[in-house]
Amino acid sequence: MDSQFLPVFIQILVAIGFAAVALTLSVVLGKSVRPNANMVSAFECGMLPFVLGPRPSSSKFYPFAMLFVIFDIEVVFMYPWAVQFRDLVAKSPVALVSMAGFAGILAVAYVYAFRKGALSWKEDRRPLPAPASTSGKAAEAA
Repeated sequence: MDSQFLPVFIQILVAIGFAAVALTLSVVLGKSVRPNANMVSAFECGMLPFVLGPRPSSSKFYPFAMLFVIFDIEVVFMYPWAVQFRDLVAKSPVALVSMAGFAGILAVAYVYAFRKGALSWKEDRRPLPAPASTSGKAAEAA
């Protein structure tokens, strides 16, 4: 085994050991509680849910989320470049020109997404469906 990887292996072993000890202690020292109807019911900010099952989200969420992830990852690529900026530019201006091109492509993509309406977030104001009643026939008869 190469000695330069020894600290990494030690850290992995410590992380696995900590996780195992934490899980074991939670099982041994934790209270054993039998689930009841209140524990397994849906809980949403202290209010009873009005609909059964998940509420469908707008399809506009998905392109918005994808654009966020894409632009967020691009910023991750820019960070190491910014850290080494002085050294890179002192050697050659190619690093500055290449990052300017990269940022330019990102700007064009941002403008394109903005014009296509992918960044607009208008809330859908459709009413929720009425909750299903277990005594529906009794209400209809009345």
